[in-house]
Parts: sequence; C-alpha cells; structure tokens
Amino acid sequence: MIQNAIAFSKTDKTNFIKTLNKKVNSYFKDNHIKRTGNRKLYLKTVIIFSVFLVPFTLILTLNLPQWVLLLMSILVGIGMAGVGMNVMHDGNHGTFSSKKWVNKLMGSSIYILAGNVYNWKVQHNVLHHTYTNIPGYDEDIDAGRIIRFSSQSKWFKIHKFQKYYSFFLYGLLTINWAITTDFIQMRNYLKRKLSCGAVPNPVKEWTLLITTKIAYYLLWIVLPLVVLDLAWWKVLIGFFVMHYTAGIILSIIFQLAHVVPKTEMPIPDKAGNLDHTWAVHQLYTTANFAPNNKFISWYAGGLNHQVEHHIFPNISHIHYQKIASFVKETASEFNLPYNEYQTMRSAVIEHYKLLKSLGKKPSYA
Repeated sequence: MIQNAIAFSKTDKTNFIKTLNKKVNSYFKDNHIKRTGNRKLYLKTVIIFSVFLVPFTLILTLNLPQWVLLLMSILVGIGMAGVGMNVMHDGNHGTFSSKKWVNKLMGSSIYILAGNVYNWKVQHNVLHHTYTNIPGYDEDIDAGRIIRFSSQSKWFKIHKFQKYYSFFLYGLLTINWAITTDFIQMRNYLKRKLSCGAVPNPVKEWTLLITTKIAYYLLWIVLPLVVLDLAWWKVLIGFFVMHYTAGIILSIIFQLAHVVPKTEMPIPDKAGNLDHTWAVHQLYTTANFAPNNKFISWYAGGLNHQVEHHIFPNISHIHYQKIASFVKETASEFNLPYNEYQTMRSAVIEHYKLLKSLGKKPSYA
C-alpha cells in the first residue's frame, strides 16, 4: 500500500456538509433521539445472535443427520455475517450505545467471528472511511493480483476470467481472517504505527491476537471434534461452509457499495491533493442499493445505506433510513451525486459489468 500523505480539499464551496449537518442535527434534537442504538437495535441483536449461536448449540447437543448439520452450518454463517454487520460494526464505530463499555463489548464480538478489533479499526475506521476508494490507500479495494477492482491496478492475463471466478472467491473473506489476514495486517499496521485512537502496545496486541485465535479454534474446531461423532474432515467442512456463507454475504454487500460503475476511484495529484472535501468525496465514491427493501436494510445493518454511513459513521445504522432523505435532498440541492441502485439485483448486475470491464486488457478496454 502507498504511504505518501494525501489531503482533501479544505474548502466546501457549496457548504454541503454544513447544510446537511444542520438538517440532521435538527432531526435528532427536535425528536429527542439519541444518535446511538435504541430498543430496535437491542432486539435485533438478540435475534441475530440467536441465528448465529442457536444452530451451533443444536449441532453440539443433538444427534442430527449430516445433511441437517450442513444446513445448520449455513445458518450459522448467515448469523455470523449478521452479527458482523449489525453488532460488531456499530460497536467498533462507537454507535451501538451511548455507553463506551457496551460499545467495547459489542465490538469485541469480532473475536468469535475470527477477526481482531485493532486490525479491523485500522483497516475499516481509518483507512477505508478516510481514504474511501482511493487506490493504494483503501485496502478494501485491493484484492492483490487475483481480482482487479480498479483501473489503476496492474492488469494480468488471469483478470480476463475474473467475471467468472470473483464471486466464488468472495466466500473466502472471513476464513482468510481466521488463518492468515490478521497476522499479516497486524505486522504491517504495527510496523507503520497505525492506530484508531491511542498508540497500540505491540506486545499487548500480539498477545491478544494469539490468545483470541487459540480460543477461536478451540470453540469452532476442537470443541466439535470432541463432542461430535464425526470424522475430522467433516468438522472442517462444516467450519468451511460456515465461513464461506458469511464471507460471500459480507463481500458482496461491500462490493455493491463501492465497486460499481456509479462510484469513482479518485487519484490524488502529484502533490497528494484531492479535488473534494472529505464529505463530498464520500458522495462520489459510495453507493446505496435496495434502499427501500426492509429486509435487506434490517439484515445488512443499514450497509445498503452506505452513503449515509460514510458521511455519518458516528450515527447508528438504525437511523439511516430516516436521515437518507436529508442526504439525498441536500446532494440534489448542491448538484452533487447521490449514487443509488433501487434493487440489489441491479447492483449485482452492475458490479458484474464492472468486473468484466476491468478484466479486459487496458489497451482494449
């Protein structure tokens, strides 16, 4: 990843964010609403955790047919993605609750999802939310050599086929967290002295990473091996199916918000300057999808309202549906983009088209 400093424009010529903040602040003040989660989020947390943990408990305690065990593994994966999008995500943004200890507790749920709080906060809160869709800075659009998400990425012959294989690879996201990604990220982030808040203590972070990984493997692999009368490879298949289900859900939801034709991937000039302020930059680089689909909005933790999330990461996703009208109205008022796909299907199709386009050899694209 590139490490040269870049700077957003400091001049909001349109007064977009000032106007938008006034509307949003008035909404919360006039309705006496906190920006953090509410009872709806707390109820959702109970439901989502139940989808995640109840099937796993049934796997361990009941003598189920193997095809049912496989279906249960898929259900655990669906719950796993749900916990990540609804609970862990808000917790680590500090928006789940007005109480810091509750946010820390909810954010720590990432440890039973195979992740790490320090790594996630650096990659997501710092790199992704600050440098959204900027090649070389936002790691979320860097898939190495295997998938080409940006025209700035080097083209390889294999990319001609990425329109076929990308969706299959998306399912490997969380299992990579469990096996390699966290170790690689922690080494790189600590070396670069990156942090989200206080400067981290390397010994403390490495100790926490290793101990939580051991606990994770004990819970999801060793415990089933001890309890279940199954061959070891069948347990590993269930573990893989769980992760693959969660990985493909999480990956696709992210791609539809940032790697679609409507979003831009701006390049700083030679001095490291960008054309827009940070808030306006979010409008150009982010897209919503299926904004009126109540189930997707509920299950995806509001991440289908990615525009609202990127401009207001300090507001719980439970409020995005309400404040979306203010963002859309203000963007239109100042003749700024508000990228949106009305259905998830249309967003998936557009993402596929972009993969196909970026897979072509640049001279013929």
